[in-house]
Amino acid sequence: MNPLPAGSAETMFALAVVKTLVLTVGSIITYFAFKAYRRTRQPALGYLAAGFGLVTLGLVLAGMLYELLDVGLATGILLESLLVLAGFLVIAYSLYVQ
Repeated sequence: MNPLPAGSAETMFALAVVKTLVLTVGSIITYFAFKAYRRTRQPALGYLAAGFGLVTLGLVLAGMLYELLDVGLATGILLESLLVLAGFLVIAYSLYVQ
């Protein structure tokens, strides 16, 4: 792991807190969308839940890959962006499906 420049420990801590909150809130939104899908069996709500799940996973992936698996930061950000893009595409499709 690369040594951190002076003063960035606070930034790294804040980033970890924010990413944890994103994971928590995104998981709650995904759970409620999935719960609504199970109650109504409407495919659009299933796609919506899957889309939010992908976005949530994507938003926390880059840091996890960088910190835990020693993947390059640029590679982690690319994977994160691809998952967020896929999630948004699925969400957009869920709004299109009748």
